[in-house]
Amino acid sequence: MTGFAGRGFRVRDDVFPGGLLLNPARALAWEDAPTADELSIAALGDLLDTDPLPEFLLLGTGAGLRQPPRAFVRELEATGIGVEAMDSRAAARAWGVLRAEERWIVAALLPL
Repeated sequence: MTGFAGRGFRVRDDVFPGGLLLNPARALAWEDAPTADELSIAALGDLLDTDPLPEFLLLGTGAGLRQPPRAFVRELEATGIGVEAMDSRAAARAWGVLRAEERWIVAALLPL
């Protein structure tokens, strides 16, 4: 994650105008990102399919902090993956700091 572009995100030379899914190996456009209230494991696609499993999901909930559905959080926690929710700009900044520390995390950032 290197910056912001409108309601989207910049990763190196690529601009993702909507949502963004990040894992340590790749950045993908989150074309049909749900609202924060509609989050589900299925909406994350294969984001969590890393080896080892990610320590936690850094969840950017858009322009402001919104709490994700409890069922979503419980389902992730049942797999051993924690959830850290914050607004998407804060989550993008946290991604850079945590990855610089070589933390094994994933991120799902809803559009700004």
